[in-house]
Amino acid sequence: MSTDDHDDFGGISRDLPRLIGRRALLGLFAGAGAIALAGCASAGGPGGGPGGGPGGAPPAQKATAAGEIPEETGGPYPGDGSNGPNVLDDAGVVRRDIRSSFGTSTTTAAGVPLTIALTVTDGGTPMAGAAVYLWHCDRDGKYSLYSEGIENENYLRGVQVADAAGKLSFTSIYPACYDGRWPHIHFEVYSSQADATSSGNAVRTTQLALPQDACTAVYATPGYERSVANLAKVSLDSDNVFGDGHELQVATVTGSAAAGYTASLAVPV
Repeated sequence: MSTDDHDDFGGISRDLPRLIGRRALLGLFAGAGAIALAGCASAGGPGGGPGGGPGGAPPAQKATAAGEIPEETGGPYPGDGSNGPNVLDDAGVVRRDIRSSFGTSTTTAAGVPLTIALTVTDGGTPMAGAAVYLWHCDRDGKYSLYSEGIENENYLRGVQVADAAGKLSFTSIYPACYDGRWPHIHFEVYSSQADATSSGNAVRTTQLALPQDACTAVYATPGYERSVANLAKVSLDSDNVFGDGHELQVATVTGSAAAGYTASLAVPV
């Protein structure tokens, strides 16, 4: 699958969120079943479209209180059992360094180094022992477990447990900007590692946005060439996830393309 296989700008999944606001739309349909809003893509993904087949449509998002990081779709490539494979029940998924696959493969995803540092709180109190499952695309805009050619890889996916201050981090690579989406990282928050076995136990599913200046610097490096054109076609305000408000989702990024970056985000749930 190429980066252009992500069809985020198609049909009602694009237009309704922009016309009336994605979270307002979710309120209109609360309790009416799953809503297939695109978080990474709608149709046309690997295997005949990520929305095809059982579990293909993401569940309806839960309401979030003011000051909490918004609930977002997990998209079509979650790997949490809600749409095909479930990496959460695999031995080895709890790890800080998610650059390489684990299990039967040790393939390592190439790219500019990125540390992702999260601080998880609940009502201002650190969520000690909370578990975060995090995943994102690779330098080519592909998702392990799903995209053509890397269906047997599970890199750029992992679980970490928060310390007493609610802090945790992952060692990864900077994700691509693929056609139709602002550069982003998915993650789910669970109350404990024991709960982090399937998506139904998550207390929050959301996405982290990466700031434009860091994206521009990274995408000027070898291997990210396609991201340059894709980034030029989208903005945070036009993105179908971040377009209705992203104040709590844009990470603070420090570092350089040569030395690597750290993306930090407070995660109030």
